Amino acid sequence: MSSQDEQLQAAAPEPAASSAEDGMTWWYRWLCRIAGVLGGLSCAFAGLWNCVTINPLNIAAGVWMMLNAFVLFLCEAPFCCQFIEFANAVSAKADKLRPWQKAAFYCGMAVFPVVLSLTLTTLFGNAIAFATGVLYGLSALGKKGDAISYARIHQQQKQMDEEKLTGTLEGQPL
Repeated sequence: MSSQDEQLQAAAPEPAASSAEDGMTWWYRWLCRIAGVLGGLSCAFAGLWNCVTINPLNIAAGVWMMLNAFVLFLCEAPFCCQFIEFANAVSAKADKLRPWQKAAFYCGMAVFPVVLSLTLTTLFGNAIAFATGVLYGLSALGKKGDAISYARIHQQQKQMDEEKLTGTLEGQPL
């Protein structure tokens, strides 16, 4: 076995371990990945369009958007970057990040070009990349609780309120 094959095996993510840790279902994980790829495409095209101008801030925002597209492709779809040697290693490290870390990274990465140059091109170009961060952020919040546990908590609070109310009324002389 060559050293390159050993590196690929070492960099390959273990799906069972990562899905058990973050609590994401398979379909939500694919939704986040597809949103990342679409966000990369929108950033790339809008960034290229943004660079066709004289304004230096628009050019800087466009270059940053194309860099965002590259990072999104590298983290979410490393098969798009198969000729880059370190793509699998970067993707494996990105898969080990917690969802809230990915959310903060993707949202921050998408907000920066908008701060540089507030135009429709930067807003619409970064919208899907920002939405990818929002999806990861929602997965970091976890699953919604079931109705039975909420009803039980509500019943306990109601019971405690009644006990407090009756305790204060009984303690007072009439």
